[in-house]
Amino acid sequence: MKAELDFTRLPQHIAIIMDGNGRWAQKNGLERYMGHQEGAVSVRKIVEAAGEIGINYLTLYAFSTENWNRPQEEVDALMALLITTIQRETPDLMKNNVRLQAIGDLERLPQKSKDELSGCIQETSVNTGLTLILALSYSSRWEISKATREIAQAVQAGRLALADINESVVAEHLTTQQWPDPDLLIRTGGEHRISNYLLWQLAYAELYFTPVFWPDFREKDLLEAILDFQKRERRFGKTGEQVKSEK
Repeated sequence: MKAELDFTRLPQHIAIIMDGNGRWAQKNGLERYMGHQEGAVSVRKIVEAAGEIGINYLTLYAFSTENWNRPQEEVDALMALLITTIQRETPDLMKNNVRLQAIGDLERLPQKSKDELSGCIQETSVNTGLTLILALSYSSRWEISKATREIAQAVQAGRLALADINESVVAEHLTTQQWPDPDLLIRTGGEHRISNYLLWQLAYAELYFTPVFWPDFREKDLLEAILDFQKRERRFGKTGEQVKSEK
């Protein structure tokens, strides 16, 4: 399938909603936390595959603000898994030249999780390959509300004129301000919604939904999504004739 890729038209930034861990576990007669453990294996496989293909940015929806409402034992298991995964995967991130970043309300994470995450971000900051962005304790409504408060404070303090607020100003106050918007969103697990994820940033992204549960998602599934992306015409509000004339 790699031979079918047009490497001149790769999505620069892929965002993924990693859905289906719990259902995968139930399907296989396992506890839900084992689905999350197997999902961590998929993270490693997809990060490696994306880096090898030449994707520049990969954002993974790892834990939403709404996920704090899950049973406490599941939340605790997810936080513990975050710690062990970071500890286990940091050497491979270094070997594969992957730089780790994170977005979200990170102050809500347990201190041990914050420490491990911060340490990995700092250690991998020297890497120049794929940028892996984990969305942790993240939701788009939280992010947009936070950006709105910051802009309102700037106006109130006289640092920003009301008339100067535009799309660029809003984007500058989002947690993703240093990266390009995703070109492609992939959601696994068969659901057809974006679940409060990167609502502003996905305005012109191509959406790809697959029934494959995240623990089963592998390189071939990623390649299928990219090939589907490359068959689409991205018009950004223009007509198809305009797009063709600009090529």
